[in-house]
Order: sequence, then C-alpha cells, then structure tokens
Amino acid sequence: MEKDIPAKLLAPYNPTETESRIYKMWEESGFFNPDVCVEKGVTAPDAPTYSIVMPPPNVTGVLHMGHALMLTVQDIFIRYKRMNGFRTLWIPGTDHAAIATQSKVEKDIQKKEGKTRHDLGREEMLRRIEIFAQESHDAIASQIRVMGSSCDWTRETFTLDEPRTLAVRTMFKKMYDDGLIYRGHRIVNWDPKGQTTISDDEIVYEARKSVLYTFKYSKDFPIAISTTRPETKVGDVAVAVHPEDERYTQYIGKEYDVVFCGVPLHIKIIADNAVEKDFGTGALGVTPAHSIIDWEMSERHNLPQPQVINEYAKMTVGGEDLLGKKVNEAREVIVQWLRNEGLLENEKETDQNVATAERTGGIIEPLPKLQWFINVNKPIPERNNKTLKELMRAPVADGQIKIIPDYFGKTYFHWIDNLKDWCISRQIWYGHRIPVWYRGDEIYTGINAPEGADWTQDADTLDTWFSSALWTFSTLGWPNNTKDLELYHPTDMLETGYEILFFWVARMILMTEYALGTIPFKNIYLHGTVRDSKGQKMSKSLGNGIDPLDIAEKYGSDAGRMALIVGTAPGTDSKVSEDKIKGYKNFANKIWNITRFILTSAPTYTDTAPLTDLDQAHYSAWQDTARDITKNIENYQLHLASDSIYHYLWDTFASTLIEDSKPILSGTDTAAQQSRARLLNQILRESIIVLHPFMPFVTEELWALLPARPESLSGGNNKQLLCVTRWPYQA
Repeated sequence: MEKDIPAKLLAPYNPTETESRIYKMWEESGFFNPDVCVEKGVTAPDAPTYSIVMPPPNVTGVLHMGHALMLTVQDIFIRYKRMNGFRTLWIPGTDHAAIATQSKVEKDIQKKEGKTRHDLGREEMLRRIEIFAQESHDAIASQIRVMGSSCDWTRETFTLDEPRTLAVRTMFKKMYDDGLIYRGHRIVNWDPKGQTTISDDEIVYEARKSVLYTFKYSKDFPIAISTTRPETKVGDVAVAVHPEDERYTQYIGKEYDVVFCGVPLHIKIIADNAVEKDFGTGALGVTPAHSIIDWEMSERHNLPQPQVINEYAKMTVGGEDLLGKKVNEAREVIVQWLRNEGLLENEKETDQNVATAERTGGIIEPLPKLQWFINVNKPIPERNNKTLKELMRAPVADGQIKIIPDYFGKTYFHWIDNLKDWCISRQIWYGHRIPVWYRGDEIYTGINAPEGADWTQDADTLDTWFSSALWTFSTLGWPNNTKDLELYHPTDMLETGYEILFFWVARMILMTEYALGTIPFKNIYLHGTVRDSKGQKMSKSLGNGIDPLDIAEKYGSDAGRMALIVGTAPGTDSKVSEDKIKGYKNFANKIWNITRFILTSAPTYTDTAPLTDLDQAHYSAWQDTARDITKNIENYQLHLASDSIYHYLWDTFASTLIEDSKPILSGTDTAAQQSRARLLNQILRESIIVLHPFMPFVTEELWALLPARPESLSGGNNKQLLCVTRWPYQA
C-alpha cells in the first residue's frame, strides 16, 4: 500500500465542490443509458432488464422534499440493479399538470396585469403558459440532477410532447370506438371560481363549522328533514327514507305539493337503502342536480332533476329575494323564511368537511354538466368481457402487482368497488385538447383533424390523469411497437406517494390492461408524507418547508438522501429536520476520514496476506452485514439497509475496528500488520460499494481516490466508475 495519498483527502470533504463535478462526469460517461452500458461492455447484451418510469413532477414550480424522497428511493434501486449487472432504464419526465399550471399562470397575470385569460385569448394564453412551463421544467431538471438521480436524460419525456400527444389521441379514439368513452349529462365536481370540472384528487376538504337545520317544507308536510344546505332545497323532488324505518313507512309512495320560499315543489316520499336512519331525522331531501348521491337516487326512482344553482354558484329560481343570489346569501334568505313561517324546528352547530378546489380555493358545487366520461362498467369483448373496474382489480388481487406495504391493498379494492364513471373533460385551455370535431350534426373522432371545411374542434381539454395514466407505456414508444417497449415493459417498479394510489396508480393499471392486455408495473412502492421535526406537513403558509437545493448547498445531497431514507419505512410518514441532515453530513465526513486514516496508516501489504483468526471473524461479520443490507434492499426495506450501513461504518468500523487497529498497525508483528491492513482495505472498498446507492457522490469521489487494485480482487477495479462497479454480495 502506498502511503502517498491524494492531497484532496487531507482536507475535509467538500460536497459543494464535489457533487456537481461528479454528476457531470456521470452524464458524460453515458452510463445512465443502458444502451451505452451494453456498448461499453459493462452490461451483458442479454442481461436481465430493470426499469422505472419516473412519476412526472408537475411543471408548476420546483421540487419539494417529498419529490426528493421519491427520487432517492428510485435512484437507490436503479443504482443497486445497475451494479448487479442489470440492463437498467430510468426514464425522467415532467407533467404539464393542466389545471395547476394554467391556474398558476392565470393568477400571476391577474395580479400583475389585471387581465383574465379571456382578455388575452387562447393563443396568447397558451404561449405564456408554455414559457412558464419550460422555465419550471428547467428548474426541475436541474433539481433532479442535484439529487444525484441516475436517469437516462436521452429518453426524457413530457406529457404534452408530440409522442405523448399521439399516444393520448390514439387511446381516446380506441376507447371511443369501443364505446368506453361517451358524452353525457351527469353530476360533476364543478369549480365556480376556476369555471371547470375537477377530479376528486384536486379537491381539498376543509374542516369548517356549519349549522345543521331541521325543518319542514310546509306546516302540513308530515316529515321533517335535516340539511346544512337549505338553499338547495328549492330543487328538491323527493324525501327519501330507509325502507325499514318504521317512523315513515306509512308515507312511502305519497306525493305532496308545497310552496317552499316562493318556489313550487312536488315532493314524493321514496324508500331507499342509501338513507342513513340515524342521521338527522332519518329523512333526506332529494336534490338530484346538486348531490351525486341524490342524482343516483333520482335515477333509481325515475325522478326529475331540476337545476337551481348555476356555474357561478348563483340561484336560478325564486323571486327577487332568491334569484341571482350567491348560495351563501340564498341560505340566509331561506333560513330566515323558515323562521318567519315557524317551520324551523332546530339549529345545531356541526363540524363539516367542505370540498374546495385545490388550485383556486373555490367551494365545489356538484352540478349536472354535459361532459366526456369513461364507462368503467361496460364489458370489453377483447378483454374477455371484463369491465375496466375488473381489469383494475384482477392483477392486484392475483398478485401480479405487489403493493408495498401490502396493507394498502384493502384501500385500493374499496376504492375500485365504489368507482364511478370517470369524467375526463376540463373547461380549460392548457392540455390535450379533446380530439373530437363537430360539423352540424356530424361528429368526427380521430388522431388528426378531419379533412374539409367547417369542422370545429371540441373546446375542452382532457383531464391530466388521462395522459399520465398512459405513462409507463407511452414513455416507451407506444403506440409504435418499439424496442424499448419490448425490452422494458412492464416496468419493474412504480414509486410514488400513497395519496395518489387511486387517482393515478389505479388508472395506469386500467389503461395498460385495456390497451396492452398486461400490467404496467410489477411492484408499487408507496412512500408517505415528509413532515417537519414536529410532525407537521411542510407548507408555505407554515414556513416550515425545506428546499432540496438549499440542503444540497449547505450539507450536500448525500446527507439529504440519507436523512430522508434512514428510519422511513414504506407507506409511513417521516420527519426530517436540518439537524438530522447535518448529522449525515458528519457521516460523509466520517467516511472521508476513515479512508484517509486507512490510506495513511496501513503499511504495505499484499492482497494474499493471510488473515488472522480474529481478522477473519471481523471480515465474516462485515460480510454478514453486507448480505443483510443486500437482502433488505431486495425486500424493499431501504430504511433497514441504510441504517445498517450507517451503524456499521460509524459504530463498528470507525469506533471499534479502526481504534483497535491502531496499536496493531504501529506494532512490530508484521503478520498481524499485514492481516489488519488487508482487512481494513478490503472492508473499506466493499463498504464504499455498498454505500454507493445511498450516498453516490462521496462514494464515487472516494472510489477514484483509492489506489488501483487488480480486477480479479473482490471489491472491483476502482479505475472503472463506481456507478457501474459490480455489487460484491448476494442476498
């Protein structure tokens, strides 16, 4: 062993100077591209494949610590598999996130210029959104690199680029031709502020105090009802009771005419199992046009569905006291009328979860709208007459797809069992425009616009989840039968937050099973929410957010990665603080110092020097640890694997083994010196390899600083980049 060590090792480790340089070296090597790995001989042409498609961050700003956790988990698996000789592909990409992106730009224009999108026009508005989206993309791509993500940038994708647009239009036409996509008049989540439908996942439920009012429609009406929204009662067509509720059985089937706050109503008493006997009076005023539950009830009982609230959340019926009033104002008018008429029996304060639009803050109004839907209950002949719901359920139920942790499976099945037809149209300008054209009574659906004059394209755009549901196979070249699609699909793992298990993950299973007749991925690894040191969710309003770029600048991305992974089991929320991150910066320094000590203090030795019984025991203990780490990675227990390598290097290797080695290395027993020097160097080399997926930057730097060793030795040849060096152990 040479005692002349690189001067760099004599100074403390500097992640700021190191990490950007190392990443540039990785990119220039081309080893993130599996084709280059094969060309350069580091991966066998017939090697097994391993693929991940990155969940695309929204181009609405910059990444947060939740994204950093996602990237870290995926990068650990990709690096580990690459080092095990797999032909690994990790495709990066971003999502146009239609509503979120357009809303952000609209707010900025309104604030700075006092203008709306309608003032600018569709073309100018889209131009500005695209500029913003590109700037956001560039910032996000930079952050992904800063985190050390070893993804193949030559295959980068965007949900709104040309290949993905082709995939979206192809899928829409296929589903339309198969009768799965239809245009219908149904209840949707309507955002009066954003003037568009939104999906369930774009709803934020806010806990607010409300009042539960109990009253009768008129003095001679036999049943009292309870509601927190009396303003909708001018649209009631029935009162529903439970079939087994003895209090009301005598009234079932009877019909009454009343005048409620100046509005004539015809009310029928119906029996329906959806009614909760123990809520309020056990009787439900049925307002079909303004409640999904009531709409479905009205369809079961063939009831009319009058709309009394419009798209701007204003009343469309009543006299001067109601007509044109906002819903909150109308509520007060009706409540006062009930008091004056002596019809109000009770007012009780209650807690209520109010549905609001995530992007605009507007209170959601369930409204009947003419929209585009996907039928999830229609049998599909080419899929053995299974419905889309059945296609979503089957691969998880039969174990083709494994959810990690598995207890999320029950929630997944519950969601599918209650799934309704999917509203896929949005009344915004940014996104995939619906590929349907109209000319008089003619309708044309196609990948390209129809030939001829006077055709008008549908003004709506598709729900963002429609394009992202195609993500695993559209990124690999579908609908063209590409080599990538053949090699890397189904992908091996999807890593994402548990909160979008249904809204995105389930829809990817739906689309892939339908289009390809196969699964999109073999494993679903779910991570939890990254919270602050007090367990609070990070947010701008609380001022407790941690920026991954700031962390990289202050402590190094390696430290941030370890802080996110250690102690974070799949599917569980985690706490992270700057103190925790700082602790792992100290760990990076500890590894640096360990390397300096061994290269400085170990005398010349041979790689064939026999190990003493004691040193063989030390080496066997390390091998057991390394195998356990390998096993834990294979079993998706990254929190255990990272904790093991941390404690081994700090507590066993540095604090015990190296300290015990100092008198041996400075002693006179040459055989003991040779044995201990070989032991320390061997464990150092192997531990740097094993630590690499977790802390790639500092390990790659140290690997290059180690003296060259023969290729035949366990631990690999450090004159080859560490990122493609072979993993030394099997599980």
